[in-house]
This record gives sequence, C-alpha cells and structure tokens, in this order.
Amino acid sequence: MLYNSWEATQFDISEDQQEVLARRAAAVGVELFVVDDGWFGARTSDRAGLGDWTPNPDRFPAGLKPLADRVHALGMQFGIWVEPEMVNADSDLYRAHPDWVQYQEGRKRTEFRNQLVLNLAREDVQEYLWEQLDGLLSSAPIDYVKWDFNRCFTDAGWPGEAYPQRLWVDHVRALYGLLDRLRQAHPGVAFESCSGGGGRIDLGIMSRTDQVWTSDNTDPLDRLAIQHGFSQIHPARVMAAWVTDSPNTQLNGRVSSLRFRFVSAMAGVLGVGGDLSEWTEEELAEARRWVDLYKEIRPLVQHGDLHRLRPPTGGLSAVQYVRGDETVVLALLQAQHYGEPLPALRLRGLDPTASYECLETGEVHRGAVLLHHGVRTGLRGDLDATVLRLRRI
Repeated sequence: MLYNSWEATQFDISEDQQEVLARRAAAVGVELFVVDDGWFGARTSDRAGLGDWTPNPDRFPAGLKPLADRVHALGMQFGIWVEPEMVNADSDLYRAHPDWVQYQEGRKRTEFRNQLVLNLAREDVQEYLWEQLDGLLSSAPIDYVKWDFNRCFTDAGWPGEAYPQRLWVDHVRALYGLLDRLRQAHPGVAFESCSGGGGRIDLGIMSRTDQVWTSDNTDPLDRLAIQHGFSQIHPARVMAAWVTDSPNTQLNGRVSSLRFRFVSAMAGVLGVGGDLSEWTEEELAEARRWVDLYKEIRPLVQHGDLHRLRPPTGGLSAVQYVRGDETVVLALLQAQHYGEPLPALRLRGLDPTASYECLETGEVHRGAVLLHHGVRTGLRGDLDATVLRLRRI
C-alpha cells in the first residue's frame, strides 16, 4: 500500500518536504513511500535531466540514503521513479552521446514531451544504464522502482547500422535483459511498469515486474470502467489504483467523496497520490480507517475469485471477491433517476447451504445472499460507495 509524492510536489521537491509527506503517509498506515520525478540531475522541469540518474545535489545533498533511512525508521519501505529509456536534450548524457538516441538522418527530429528515446539496442547504451541503475540501487536502501516510459517511437532510426529495423525487437530484448540483470543483482527490489498511462502491459513485462500502472486517469468514477476492462485479463494484485485529490486539477474537475475514492481504488493495489500536506485532520483520520479496512480485505481482493455483479454502466455497480469462507463486496452508486429503487444483487460463489454473517450489520443470512433486500447497504444516492464483508459461520 503505497504513497506517491508526484501530485503533492511535482518537480518542486526537497528532502525536508519529502520527509514531511512521509510522516503524514506513515500516520495513515502507508507501507511504501515513493519519491516521483524530480529527484535527479537538473530535473526542475520536464525539459532537463532525463538520463542523469544521480541525486540532485541541491535537493539531496547527501544522496537518497538519508531520506530512505528516515522513511524506513517510520516503518515504511522506500521507492523512487525512473524513466531509463528516455533522455532530455538538456542533459549531461545527451551532451556526451548525442548519437545514442533513435533518429533518422535528413528528417526533423521530434521531441515529444521534450524527450528523446535512447536506442537501447546499442550495447553501449545497455551498459551505461546498467551502471547507472545498479549504482543507484546500491547507493541507498531502495525497495521499489517505478519504471516509466512516456513516449512512443517516432524517430526509429539508427544511422550507420546495416539493418536499423532491428532496433524494434532488440530494444525490447535489451529492456528485458536489463530488468532481469537488475532483479538478479537486487532481489529485494520490487518493480512497477508504468508506461504513458498503462501502455505497456504485456506478458513479457509482467513476468519481470510486480505490478503495473493501469491508467493516468485516477478519477474514481472513470476508473470503474477502466478496472472493469483490466480485470477481464489481469488479476487485481497487479493493478495499481490510487486515491487522489478531489477535484483533481489534472483531470476533469469532478468532485467525489473520500469514501467513493477509496472504495473505487480498493479493487486493486491501493495507493494514495493526493497532497497529504493539504488534507485536514478529519480526512487523514478517515483515510486511516479506509487503509486499515483495505489491509483486512486485501487477501480477498488480491487473491480471491472475482465475480462482477453489475458492470459500471450507470446506477449501481458492484464487484465481489470470494476466498475460503469469506467474501467482500465493493458497491458503488452513481446518480440515479429520482425515485428509482436500488436493484438487488445476488452474491455468487457462496455455499447455498451455509449461513453467512454480515460484519457491517451483524445480520445472519442462510444460503444465497441478496444485497439491499437482505443486507442493508447504506447507499443513498449520487456518488456513494460501500464495502460489505460476509463470513461463513
């Protein structure tokens, strides 16, 4: 259960500021604190620094180890963000090796997101990245790496190479080889694959990483459809799902309760990405209750059997997870027409001859359980959400 500092700080980060966020994250029960973009090189905006994977000396004078040690002392693990396959033209790496990027002679070079793609098919590029990342992971007690990849190949050329088209395949092979080498050298480090909002989630990547970033859209209502589609193929235990601020200025401005945001994100690997320094004491206390509840139901969500009770097409949507004698339901209600009754939900995967107790209401039900008719959900309307736990007795 992680906290990521990006939305709280973006590029304007410092060691002291990150420690303040870490203390707040620890207070709400976070288990992993992740420093996002802006900790390295001359990275004060998206125009510089990619490729120079050493801590910024003004922001982290003694490197990342002091902050990582303090995060560990708070009872959390420590993680960082990297984008190794990319480089900014304004970087020490590009100034030293401008030929290391993908480009085609005679064509205007594109710098989407102010960055270029390194030609990872080159062995010298592979060795450079190995030395940089191995050195980074050896320099501080880092437990987690968020590996990003934020632009596509638009200049896929390799001047001087007899068969330049091979970079398409060899880049991927080199990426896999680099991940394998890093994991062998640092077996305690977990890796997340992040790619332009979930653009690189395939079996090759998933066999080498521990979880994936599903989408840059963290709006809790939009996420219902995203998570519904993702879960058709992939398990919940690899699906990162964040609670962010509301309204979220990076998205659509929609306002939603902390309750709705948490229940929506509980369908995957729960994370928090809001600016905790701006959350009130009441919000922090509520967040702690949701985090504690998630830790209780996490084994069911991440390792249980998933039943999609109602799709997120409007009105009531619900998913159910069953593991052993326990089941949990995440039910979310969008605004309905005036006077429209809530539909009943018949739970699945339960023993029809057994009795089940609802831990929220204390009610006991025998056989198949009907939500709403048989178990009070407490859902009232607009954007509302609830978590219901039942246990076989």
